[in-house]
Amino acid sequence: MASWISMDEACRLLGVRPQTLYAYVSRGKLEVAPDPADTRRSLYRAEDVATLAKRKQAGRKHETLAANTLFGSEPSIPTALCAFFRERPYYRGQDAVELARTAHLEDVARLLWDAEQPADLSCATPMRSGKPGRVTAFTALAGLAASGHSIRGRLTRVLHTEGQGLVGLLANAFGAQPGRQPLHLRFALGWKQTPRVAELLRTAMVLLVDHELTSSAFVARIAASTGASLPACLLAGLTTLSGPLHGDASGRVQALFSEVERLGEDQVLAHYLSTGMPLAGFGHHLYPEGDPRAAALLALFEPPKVIARFIEKVTRETGLRPNIDVALAALVAHHRLPADAAFGLFATARSVGLLAHSLEQLGGTQVIRPRGRYVGPVPELPQQAKA
Repeated sequence: MASWISMDEACRLLGVRPQTLYAYVSRGKLEVAPDPADTRRSLYRAEDVATLAKRKQAGRKHETLAANTLFGSEPSIPTALCAFFRERPYYRGQDAVELARTAHLEDVARLLWDAEQPADLSCATPMRSGKPGRVTAFTALAGLAASGHSIRGRLTRVLHTEGQGLVGLLANAFGAQPGRQPLHLRFALGWKQTPRVAELLRTAMVLLVDHELTSSAFVARIAASTGASLPACLLAGLTTLSGPLHGDASGRVQALFSEVERLGEDQVLAHYLSTGMPLAGFGHHLYPEGDPRAAALLALFEPPKVIARFIEKVTRETGLRPNIDVALAALVAHHRLPADAAFGLFATARSVGLLAHSLEQLGGTQVIRPRGRYVGPVPELPQQAKA
């Protein structure tokens, strides 16, 4: 039988505050269960706590990891694109949250791509067929990936032009109206929204452009290291981004919000708390004190009342604050945007960052090739004939 310990004991053994403990639960690193003696309290699996404590003791700082090792911690690849300082993301040394106050996606593309000319993401070519959404976007991108040219041996300015067209194409596939306007205005026109909503879309996309070496950025860089075409690199990154534990996490939040609107915030919250299930969109391991991107976006509009009450109650009861996925889902709910709008905004904005990672990887000369650590059965090898 598994042994369970109280929150106070778990915090003491790990040397963390309750908010961090909740973050471990939301990331699936700690199993939690209601206390049979008091259902208002939770118990934590002692074995999970011990494992985390051992990892913390044996952990090494990121700076000491070899540049391309995958053992012992996350992969570490040199990059000048995005980093975290005092729990805030920075794009090439500029505060992303501050940039989102006024910058357009085109401005950030120029910054991250280190381009000499302003980025033009207009892409006047309309989609010929298909309902706006990820199927149309991925299908169009796959066709380009199948016939694209290698990123090797081509001038940077040529790759910048190709990248601009790819971002614009994605926007069109998710329903943006073709034209010469900045991309957030094209989305607002395509989704029949007001200029005020266009400003919210602009803010959201700037906040979503990059987030250091995410799994999708890593995959895009692997593709780039092999010399794949630019659309192939982008497609590799976006297919990884589409997972519900990454860029499509807002879809899980939208499902949660549907429960809240159908059953009420108190019933839904009580169910999740009593079963110990993590609440999608709350907590972020990089931001123990709260995701600044979510705070910046949520400060600009009022979510539907039942969702606003739910967010407030979850934060009060768990200590976990909403992350950017909650902010995106709330934005979609408040302005009745298309069902796939949250992922469309995320994918289009993050395509700028994925392309930046692909271009930056051109500075390397080796193919990124992690090694596997074989743990399967030892094969029976034939004995060598005796001499």
